[in-house]
Amino acid sequence: MSTTLPEGRLETQLKDKAPLYTRGEAMTEANRCIYCADAPCVQACPTSIDIPTFIHKIATDNVKGSARTIFESNLLGYSCARVCPVEVLCAGSCVYNQWGRPPIEIGRLQRYATESALARDADLLKRTRKAPTGKKIACIGAGPASLAAAGHLALDGHSVTIFEKRAYAGGLNTTGVAPYKLHAQDALREVQMILDLGDIEVKTGVEIDEAAARALLDDFDAVFVGIGLGPDSFLGLEGPGVVGATEYIERLKLDPTTSLDGVHTALVVGGGNTAIDVARELAQLGVPDVAMVYRRTEAVMSGYHHEMVGARKDGVRLVENRQPVAAVRDGGAITGLRVAKTDADGEETLACDLIAVAVGQSRLTALAAAFEGVALDDKGRVVVDEATNRTGNAKVYAGGDCVNGGKEVVNAAQHGKLAARAITASLSGA
Repeated sequence: MSTTLPEGRLETQLKDKAPLYTRGEAMTEANRCIYCADAPCVQACPTSIDIPTFIHKIATDNVKGSARTIFESNLLGYSCARVCPVEVLCAGSCVYNQWGRPPIEIGRLQRYATESALARDADLLKRTRKAPTGKKIACIGAGPASLAAAGHLALDGHSVTIFEKRAYAGGLNTTGVAPYKLHAQDALREVQMILDLGDIEVKTGVEIDEAAARALLDDFDAVFVGIGLGPDSFLGLEGPGVVGATEYIERLKLDPTTSLDGVHTALVVGGGNTAIDVARELAQLGVPDVAMVYRRTEAVMSGYHHEMVGARKDGVRLVENRQPVAAVRDGGAITGLRVAKTDADGEETLACDLIAVAVGQSRLTALAAAFEGVALDDKGRVVVDEATNRTGNAKVYAGGDCVNGGKEVVNAAQHGKLAARAITASLSGA
């Protein structure tokens, strides 16, 4: 597995939106926490990190202890500190909000604890591993769900093999997270920390098809499916000058040949968080005019409000009540996007030289359904038991976007943890 990325990638030009706290800044912020008895922040965290305790340890300058508290609940606490939408999770539940005061900066404190502690002790994530069990588990996909599952399974003494079709492991942390939150190289650093936990092998460049998936049950004691989502949807706008948002973010992050030369006006179709991410990235990378085109109004956008506030600060415009009809080209070159007005009659053409479509991704879950007993719901998501993430097949477990349809890294981490615990319990006869 490669952990070295090429130089000259556009993502390296994007600055960190929330730089690492200094010791003084972290201790000052940590001392604002009142250590709530009911801890609504913990209840809002999908992995149930003991947030008041890790913050209290920062306040007493016990940074290693703070990081250990985080990693006990979330092996991906390093990346989640940067990429979690804390504004709608833990910090959004902070009691200070009720008093009209700024909530505790939980995400930045988590980042301070994990990064500062790991800088002092690179092996901090490691724990005492249980004796080897001789059991083997396969994980399909090397995204956050599979990595979390693999880490916990390795600590339980099992052998884990992860199959990943891409050249790099890490899933969306490596390929899709906005660079101003997390660079791909940092995501790969976390991957290596997980691999160092025990007997884990990643086989990159290996795509598992339906027949190969079924064959895994003959060679492994259990299989975890963490395949994420599929290719971008395009609304019929495919062609020169039109890109899928997630694929384009991946190019900005990983491909040094990607250039924005000649791009003066970019339109991003969609109103979700991916649309906001790619719009902000384009604006921050110097595209003079970036606009999001959304078929309804901002009030009903699925993208987070705080992210849209940030987008406007970056110079992104929002064009509301416009439904894409067709890409307009001149001699093969994109010149505009023809849109229908959804709040009035008529159409208009919005000039542009790049269109990024961020209206969702296809499902890859036919692969999961190849296993006997595995069911999909009416939205194409893998059906699992919420307590164990086990599917209808006793040897097959699943987690992450293929189960929830596309949520956060922290949700995937929790799925992987629950599945690993259930697999260990099952293999031990519990």
